[in-house]
Amino acid sequence: MKKIAIITFLLAVSVAAGRAQESRQDVSISGTALIEPFIASQTDVQVHSNYALGVLASYRFMLTPSSALEANYGITYQNTIKFVYPSLPQGAKVLTRTQEVSGAYVRSFNYKKFNPFAEAGPAVLIFVPIINESTTTLNTKNQTSIGAVYGAGIAYEISPSFDIRAEYRGLVTKVPTFGQASTFGTNKWYNIFNPAIGVAYHF
Repeated sequence: MKKIAIITFLLAVSVAAGRAQESRQDVSISGTALIEPFIASQTDVQVHSNYALGVLASYRFMLTPSSALEANYGITYQNTIKFVYPSLPQGAKVLTRTQEVSGAYVRSFNYKKFNPFAEAGPAVLIFVPIINESTTTLNTKNQTSIGAVYGAGIAYEISPSFDIRAEYRGLVTKVPTFGQASTFGTNKWYNIFNPAIGVAYHF
């Protein structure tokens, strides 16, 4: 019985060790651009914006050699969202900092040193108004919106531990109103363009 127990234990340890060696993780840091499209709505509200630059941090855990789960946190420096409506044709400007918290399933394909991938999953976007001279309406509030992230890109392996990763990402969420739905409401969805390029470290 003792021999059987020892053999069983050794087999279990071997399987666990094999799985540990097969598991693959990576972290990456990327520079991003957040490009929000022009919105024209049936409520006579138009939404204009310029682009924002930011940073994205990601962690991936490989479930298999070709599939992974990913967690992301992103933040932009600032951009201006302008709401134009009939009673204020010059527009109300809101200087905004945007944060992203998201998770995704990632499917990758291996071609020597090139590894294309696609991903999709849920996301939360936090629109934070910055109150200064660039914000012309002062009664705005933080807004948290639930949405989704999707994307596709390619990673190029520069060493066993590092790769360069470039990706087109899309963020889908409701157009923010900053707590002013009666004035800024559009009843529309954003499909935000979010290209990213950075470096990943595998361990």
